[in-house]
Amino acid sequence: MELAGKRVGFALTGSHCTLARMLPQISRLMSEGAEVIPILSPAVATLDTRYGTAAAWREQIRAATGREPLTSFPEVEPIGPQRLLDVLVIAPCTGNTLAKLANAITDTPVLMAAKAQLRNGRPVVLAISTNDGLGLNARNLGVLLATRNIYFVPFGQDNPQGKPNSLDADERLLIPAVLEALEGRQLQPLLIARPATAG
Repeated sequence: MELAGKRVGFALTGSHCTLARMLPQISRLMSEGAEVIPILSPAVATLDTRYGTAAAWREQIRAATGREPLTSFPEVEPIGPQRLLDVLVIAPCTGNTLAKLANAITDTPVLMAAKAQLRNGRPVVLAISTNDGLGLNARNLGVLLATRNIYFVPFGQDNPQGKPNSLDADERLLIPAVLEALEGRQLQPLLIARPATAG
């Protein structure tokens, strides 16, 4: 088991159409021996959408990890001083979260967890899912690509014709990206071809 003994923070943000793809990755991390600590953004923790209710997502995440998700600042604050995580995964990482992280804005538990990890010089792995990754958010993506201890799950355009600015990470590469990040390396290639979607 490649992640035996590793403590992995798994933070989910409000790309609700992508959440279902991330749950199997939590199970895969645990099957590799990781201890997974779930963290939810306010959008995931409180919003009911056509993709499911907040209560249903919370229950699925609780069932997958065996832990109550962290959803508040007091709950995530110990991550920094107690060095609770070996790696933090933000998956999906929305354009909103991407922009705030690039501009040092810490107004959600997910961003507080990321700030704590970076303060401790520990890796943060982003699995981006954003409709404006090649639009206004491209500048923020560039900032984070050049930021120490931030790594990416390889990503590409998921709908070049319908949404030419949209970028989406390939969640099947999440564990390889985490393993490389723990060694201080970016999984390559970073830019990949993504299957086209109609969404």
